[in-house]
Amino acid sequence: MSTRRLHWRIAGVLAGMAGLATSYAAATVLTVRASPLVAVAELVIKVTPGSTAERAISVLGHLDKPVLLLGVIVLLLACFAWAGSLARGGWWRAMVVWVVLAGVGLVAVMSQRGAGVVDVVPVVVGLLTWMSVHPALTDALRRGLSRPDLQSSERRVFLVVASVVSVASLGIAVAGRLASAGRRSVETSRQLLRIPGVTRHSAPPATSVGLEGVTPWQTANEDFYRIDTAISVPAIDPSDWKLRIHGMVERELTLTYSQLVARELTESWVTLNCVSNEVGGDLVGNARWSGVRLAGLLANLGVSDEADCILQTSHDGWTCATPLAALTDDRDAMLAVAMNGQPLPIEHGFPVRTVVPGLYGYVSATKWVVDMKVGTFADSVGYWTTRGWSSQGPVKIASRIDVPRSGDKVPVGEVSFGGVAWRQHTGIEAVEVQVDGGAWQRAELAEVPSVDTWVQWSLTTDLAEGDHEVRVRAIGADGETQTDVVRAPAPDGSTGLHTIQVSAG
Repeated sequence: MSTRRLHWRIAGVLAGMAGLATSYAAATVLTVRASPLVAVAELVIKVTPGSTAERAISVLGHLDKPVLLLGVIVLLLACFAWAGSLARGGWWRAMVVWVVLAGVGLVAVMSQRGAGVVDVVPVVVGLLTWMSVHPALTDALRRGLSRPDLQSSERRVFLVVASVVSVASLGIAVAGRLASAGRRSVETSRQLLRIPGVTRHSAPPATSVGLEGVTPWQTANEDFYRIDTAISVPAIDPSDWKLRIHGMVERELTLTYSQLVARELTESWVTLNCVSNEVGGDLVGNARWSGVRLAGLLANLGVSDEADCILQTSHDGWTCATPLAALTDDRDAMLAVAMNGQPLPIEHGFPVRTVVPGLYGYVSATKWVVDMKVGTFADSVGYWTTRGWSSQGPVKIASRIDVPRSGDKVPVGEVSFGGVAWRQHTGIEAVEVQVDGGAWQRAELAEVPSVDTWVQWSLTTDLAEGDHEVRVRAIGADGETQTDVVRAPAPDGSTGLHTIQVSAG
């Protein structure tokens, strides 16, 4: 009896997987950005409380999205098996499960920004697959229930049909993958793109303190941290991209990609860091960004004196409200089109994203930006501010010890410590290191081209034999000393001093 019940559950799982395969294939053929499965995962992200999302990011890091997607798949497999078990008592019971799952997929798909009729097609295809494949799989099992003398032969029929469905599902999924030319086409366009005015610059030699183990001053594109809510990254061809700037302005502006890059470009070294970064964390990176300054664009639109922010919207629907003052002052807040001398990587916002020195990304760094509405904070709410994060996100002064690592064994005598410190749009005046609660020692700083980047530091000091506690603090160009008060990242960035333990011997 247990074996027979297992067969019913297997039938449900196979039917469910077949539906996922056909819906995925339909989504890729129709170049829908998010298949129903991905849409459900992104809906989970949208409804997840900020504190829960913060814990997931801190624990899982870059694995947060794969783990979420895996969790959704596991839950679906359980639902598929349940549908299979229910079918044993009547085909209509399983149909209820399939319809409910399709309903959840429909809600998720329609919650996507700009969703239309085409986006619904993969959901319908998946539902029709479930409703046709599942009865085909359970037909032989049902005959076996009514005719015990035929159970052995009907079981063989079931296994044959199950094998055919498994192979067909795999083939459909692979075919859908091969048919998904959208991203490959955009990546090809990106690689062939040449943007006038974009140059490649290596990090100036003076930016390094020359200490092995310290994080490189310039972060390579492939090493740059990535935090966003997109499970399926938008793949936008530059010829299809447009940005609308509207709201509390006298004159609206709609820009195409060619019109944007035809304007005067600016290039700046800018360090970006995530508000989720813990003290001593690595959600920070420095790159040379190329783009068009937003101050110049906004100056010609007649922005209302009553406006105090701009609500930015990404192609995937993510939003953030950015202080208008940060986009119109002397900093190089820009619509970036290139990163380290190359067109933006797709994962980092290709074809256009915003870069705003001095603000955390959750209130400024909109990848795949397509809309900017000039307004007020009273009427503009961003994605993270609805989850308990502060509406204003100025970067806090921070410093980090990169070498040696906490727990390392070092020689007795002279030991070199080094790391990075940052406070974008203000700059770092000094970095100090303390050993075992003693006097603060001033570190040597490398040179930086602007206050918008981090700075490397190093210090060589004597350590006696034994265990030692070492911590670091930075002093900003405005005289502010980094606080030792420990606070979690929420709601507006972590504070505290990065501290390590080493053993000399």
